[in-house]
Amino acid sequence: MDVKQILEKAVKKGASDVFIVAGRPICLKINGRLEHEDTDPLKPCGINAFVEEIYQLSNQRNMTNLIETGDDDFAVAIAGLSRFRVNIYKQRGSFAAVIRIIRFDIPDPNELGIPGHIIELGNQNNGMILVTGPAGSGKSTTLACIIDAINQTRESHIITLEDPLEYLHHHQKSVVSQREVYIDTKSYVTALKASLRQSPDVILLGEMRDLDTIEVAMTAAETGHLIFSTLHTIGAVSTIERIIDVFPSGQQRQIALQLTMVLKTVVSQQLVPTLDGHLTPVFEVMRVTPAIRTMIRDGKVHQITGVMQTAGGENMMCMDDSLLRLFKEGQISKDVAIGHAVNPELLQKKLGQS
Repeated sequence: MDVKQILEKAVKKGASDVFIVAGRPICLKINGRLEHEDTDPLKPCGINAFVEEIYQLSNQRNMTNLIETGDDDFAVAIAGLSRFRVNIYKQRGSFAAVIRIIRFDIPDPNELGIPGHIIELGNQNNGMILVTGPAGSGKSTTLACIIDAINQTRESHIITLEDPLEYLHHHQKSVVSQREVYIDTKSYVTALKASLRQSPDVILLGEMRDLDTIEVAMTAAETGHLIFSTLHTIGAVSTIERIIDVFPSGQQRQIALQLTMVLKTVVSQQLVPTLDGHLTPVFEVMRVTPAIRTMIRDGKVHQITGVMQTAGGENMMCMDDSLLRLFKEGQISKDVAIGHAVNPELLQKKLGQS
């Protein structure tokens, strides 16, 4: 079985990821569970052949970055099949690969369970909106749906800066410029600085990885642009703390003040297994109200959760309250709710009362 046949099988089965690692058969991740293919455990020499095939499918990509650094990220598209986000890396002296399946078309947010009030975040004119969560939680898909809604309804210039490009957006009402880091530009920071001279209305920054990227992104939001980005954090409180803590202690006060001016919304999400064997997204939403703005400014970020719990409704929702709702609706088990909770002990008490 060659790489293309493996990917065809993965798409047909509805897998989210393919794992090619020495010592194990090929594995497909389907609805959060690993399914081993009926093949012999892979050997390093066989994986090397797979890796070479993957690079051939990528057309312009060479193996220099993989050989020099031990890691490489890029996207591959196979006509009539799908797009794939590829990460190839060295482990225990041999190559390994994890391949994420990405649909050609932008998915319907209603089918995915993404609420309308999250898609409507694209109606903002300026400021910073963050979508956070662990790797593989659907952040890129949520952002793609928001960008698609903007593209369908507004006459804007949308610039996406990604590593690698995932969903492809076709020009609709908006003009969409999609740039891939290391292919179209040197780095996130270089591309983000350049984008400010390209008359953007909306900028999608694939990830705020470091201090320099965060600093430029906040400046872009200050100058009247609508900025979307991601962080690998769970919950609004940890997201704000992560941003502030990236900076030296002498700058943190100023960064907190800057955040109060530019940050509009933090959406955190996880994918959780349902009782019928599928995965569904669960969301936390924090909108920056005057009360929350004051807490960020005064260094009382830990009090934000309390404000969110009392706000209620679509305007604010805590992760644990969203999990509780899914449990009460009969979509997830008690163990799943507790296992994905920010405060498992408190949620367990609430579950016991329900």
